[in-house]
Amino acid sequence: MSHIGKPPCDSAVILSGKAGTTCPASSRHWTLVAAIIGSGLAFVDGTVVNVALPALQRDLNASTADAQWVMESYALFLASLLLVGGALGDRFGRRRMFMLGVALFTLASIGCALSGNVNQLIATRALQGIGAALLVPGSLALISATYPQAERGAAIGTWSAFSGITAAVGPVIGGFLIEHYSWRWAFLLNVPVGAVLLVVCAMKVPESMGASRRQPVDVVGAMLVTLGLAGVVFALIEAPARGWTAAPILLAATIGVLALVVFVRVEARGNAPMLPLALFRQRDFAGANLLTLLLYAALGGALFFLPLNLIQVQGYGATAAGAALLPFIAIMFLLSRWAGRLVDVFGSKLPLMVGPAIAACGFALFTLPSTGAAYWTGFFPAICVLGLGMSITVAPLTTTVMNAVGAELAGTASGVNNAVSRAAGLLAIAAFGLVLTAAFDASLDEALAQLSPPAGVASAVVEQRAKLAGIVIPHDAPAAAAAALRQAIGNAFVAGFRWVMWLSAGLALLSALCAWLLLDGKFQRTADATD
Repeated sequence: MSHIGKPPCDSAVILSGKAGTTCPASSRHWTLVAAIIGSGLAFVDGTVVNVALPALQRDLNASTADAQWVMESYALFLASLLLVGGALGDRFGRRRMFMLGVALFTLASIGCALSGNVNQLIATRALQGIGAALLVPGSLALISATYPQAERGAAIGTWSAFSGITAAVGPVIGGFLIEHYSWRWAFLLNVPVGAVLLVVCAMKVPESMGASRRQPVDVVGAMLVTLGLAGVVFALIEAPARGWTAAPILLAATIGVLALVVFVRVEARGNAPMLPLALFRQRDFAGANLLTLLLYAALGGALFFLPLNLIQVQGYGATAAGAALLPFIAIMFLLSRWAGRLVDVFGSKLPLMVGPAIAACGFALFTLPSTGAAYWTGFFPAICVLGLGMSITVAPLTTTVMNAVGAELAGTASGVNNAVSRAAGLLAIAAFGLVLTAAFDASLDEALAQLSPPAGVASAVVEQRAKLAGIVIPHDAPAAAAAALRQAIGNAFVAGFRWVMWLSAGLALLSALCAWLLLDGKFQRTADATD
């Protein structure tokens, strides 16, 4: 759930593409249909899987760290290979790479549904991430390659509208399947959609190549950034269970940091780097990406743990949890055009200060509900305020990134910002897990000391503490002790959840500060591309 709907700069990627090739109107329409379905696969997967986590955690006897890896293995390969996926499409054919991504994503979805243990699920989720890294940039590139500049505004509007509908309906349908059938249907849902999409592409979508198809693909850079992010994420997720001084943790952290350092050096010296570091010499571009890193870390980390709270602590069903964020999606959809015009009236700096500040208030409101909180008084206000803040932010952020560099680099700049937002969520889910686990353990230890449950029951709870709110109380526990322990476990999770939300609020405020200090505040007119 790190990205509800479209990440920042998706529309900018389409708008900044090269002039569309000459093709019949019917081909353009089918290409738009394929792009909508392809984007929908990726959008829905992130939200539905998050809602499915409590169920698969229970069925596969998985810890919270395992649940994190289910999300992180996918996000890792998507974030690190996203830019390479776009370059492969330019070089070898956008339709070809898009179809390869869809096929791999669909086959991996079958593998996820058939997984017999959590390790198999994590591995197949990684394959899904590789498929998505080809699918996501390909779906955007197909629109820019097929539609001429004059018609892209309407195409973007149609694509954005259907993306919003997909983001709203997908989690509810997925939640219903999870609640009434199995979490495996969250993955099987992708299979018929992927199969239809492959047929549409093969029969109706024209092939296209990029102008840079003769340039080498930055395979070394992709391997280094993947290794670097994997090492850092492994250390952050596994440290609570193994300890920071454990050899695997120290080794992973060291390899991760060194790989990222080498990655920066390689990108600085490469002839065709996936991450052109020269772009960051532009003050507005650097400021916009730092803002993106902080704000989308807050969003990704917070929204990963929200469904766990709703389902495991508050007692929501998967359907209700999937529907809980509908107000967020509706607000962003309804206000997208209005937010796009803010840049024309005020420039980008003011909205990029105000939007994240409002989002920070939304995160702070999430700290108020305790166990047993009602949705309309506990979570609905926070979701609406957060949606308003993000609505004000996304379109000005896209405009700032687009205008920070020349037109010839706008597509690259947009892709970099998109990848930054995804990497931010990847790192935040791992880091916030550390914070939530520490607060949960401290609160649970205090509660166990006060309650003094039977020794066997207490030891069973302690042995499962890595599951956090997913702890299963032994069936033979006395009814009074079981009820008290359930309340204590819920309270402990809420204590950690509040820390996560305060951290998210702090990161959002820091992103507003970045806009104030780093953006030059010059008036910037939009190019009819609101996200």
